[in-house]
Amino acid sequence: MERLARLASGLAGLVLLASSAWAGQGAEAEIRARLGQWTEAFNNGDATTACELFSQSLISDYRGQGEAGYATRCALIEKALGDRERRFHYSADIKEVIVEGDLAVVRLTWTLTISPGDIKSVEPGMDVFRREDDGRWRIIRYIAYEE
Repeated sequence: MERLARLASGLAGLVLLASSAWAGQGAEAEIRARLGQWTEAFNNGDATTACELFSQSLISDYRGQGEAGYATRCALIEKALGDRERRFHYSADIKEVIVEGDLAVVRLTWTLTISPGDIKSVEPGMDVFRREDDGRWRIIRYIAYEE
């Protein structure tokens, strides 16, 4: 009987580990999808949808620009996308996504192409996501720099 109880306990532990891993994979897929949605919105000039990726509690630090919150970052996005002289296009290379509960860290490199002139800016960085009360993953912190 004791052996059966240990077997059941071990089985329950395996089920818990498997469900935890599955939840992490689901969260990773959601975060990757959110980054894809941001890229599409930005590249289509949709600042409102692009800003939806950021939490209202955002603190960001981009080398040379200093720390900024949600309102400042979104104003910069709106200004860039409203520029009729230039076109901005981002692509992302996601290096890894680490999920722990309701927090996740994404290590990635963004490449920004500015036209005319096809000027390229390679921007490695790290984003910290949190699953917010509405169930959506949003960036609460990020740090990035231009190479």
